[in-house]
Amino acid sequence: MLPAGLVGHVRLRYLGTSAQKARLVVDLIRGRRVEEALGTLRFTPKAVAREILKALDSAVANARVKRPEVDVDRLVVGTAFVDGGPMLKRIRPAPMGRAFRVQKRMCHVTLGLVETGDGRPAAAARRPSAKAEGAEPSAKEHAASAAPAGGSRTTHKRHAATRPARKEGPAGGPAKGKARMRGSGSKKGGGG
Repeated sequence: MLPAGLVGHVRLRYLGTSAQKARLVVDLIRGRRVEEALGTLRFTPKAVAREILKALDSAVANARVKRPEVDVDRLVVGTAFVDGGPMLKRIRPAPMGRAFRVQKRMCHVTLGLVETGDGRPAAAARRPSAKAEGAEPSAKEHAASAAPAGGSRTTHKRHAATRPARKEGPAGGPAKGKARMRGSGSKKGGGG
């Protein structure tokens, strides 16, 4: 459902890409001025950006028709979301007479424009920032401040401390005994 107070909006239905891919582009323009959003879409190296650019141009044209006195420089992408659409199910031949199912995904993109006085979205213009009020930082801000200064990401060794230490032999190989060979042996499990 679209919020009230939109100057212009557009629904791009049955776009031939997955919703996940379209959301990557739509997230770039949500909350931006139309002029900035058009520039961002022109230089975004994603195939779906071209279709969303056409939709945004159409939303601006819709706003001009709905309210001829609208100032395009004050329009902001207030609402932007992507919904999943139907899937075309196809069969792809696979080795040994098998068949793989291919799901060709579609999505629906909705863009809504609002007019503001200072170039910011209406909700952001009414709401003072949390830092100005001296309130607690949000979970996202807290996580960003707790991140390491080098910007390195942690690996997936969360439970490394709880795992027992691996026994190694004298040359860094496995401890005494044969190393288990994977994939050798019969289907009944008698490997080695």
